[in-house]
Amino acid sequence: MIFPISQFFLLNSYFPKKSGKAIFAVLVDWTRHCVAVIPCFNEAPHIEAVVAEVRGHLPHIIVVDDGCTDGTGRRAKAAGAEVIRRSRNGGKGCALRAGWRHARQMGFTWALMMDGDGQHAPDDIPKFFARAEKNGTALVVGNRMGSAGAMPWLRRQVNRWMSRRLSVLAGVRLPDSQCGFRLAHLETLARLPLAGRRFEIESETLVAFLAAGQGVEFVPIKVIYESNRSKISPFLDTWRWWRWWTAQTAAVP
Repeated sequence: MIFPISQFFLLNSYFPKKSGKAIFAVLVDWTRHCVAVIPCFNEAPHIEAVVAEVRGHLPHIIVVDDGCTDGTGRRAKAAGAEVIRRSRNGGKGCALRAGWRHARQMGFTWALMMDGDGQHAPDDIPKFFARAEKNGTALVVGNRMGSAGAMPWLRRQVNRWMSRRLSVLAGVRLPDSQCGFRLAHLETLARLPLAGRRFEIESETLVAFLAAGQGVEFVPIKVIYESNRSKISPFLDTWRWWRWWTAQTAAVP
């Protein structure tokens, strides 16, 4: 089921706000209140190193094994992560929502999302915490576009094309709408009608936060790219995104 953008704007009345933003404490003990949520599909070659590096910043890590067939979950557990096993691959959106639900059940209030392929640098994690504390922001997103030259040309152009369209719709500049390296307030996430199953979840989450009157901010992060690691298909996933986008914009009055 897809929730049209027009429904998102009805969420404004449900959030405590001041100047359009939810109010959060500016000082957080991140090691106690934040958990890393890492959705994975067949990332066995990389996941142990990713978990080990993330544990240098956060002791609690949830790896969502999204129907992996290569031992990703076993290796993640051996590295110190808690593993949620999904019997079938459902896509990144499904895996993230499973991780968020489990994180809330465990009592965490924040989730740091990263990919399991080693293309996000754990050394950038403190930047997300600092930005959330500084401005009380409910969603902080990584921005790779300051070093976009390190991205493949096609991937860079598709990202910019999507980001321009989302920016016009939201009335806010979104420099890197497709980055999956994010820090989010879990209670706010739980109130949003997110339904994206695959990579469109990145766009859907941004639109939902903004439609609910929540602030979204970006922090510059490193670009680490190896084409053989990414699970994104430039053509198939762009087509899925376009189908999602068409359904959303068709519902806007």
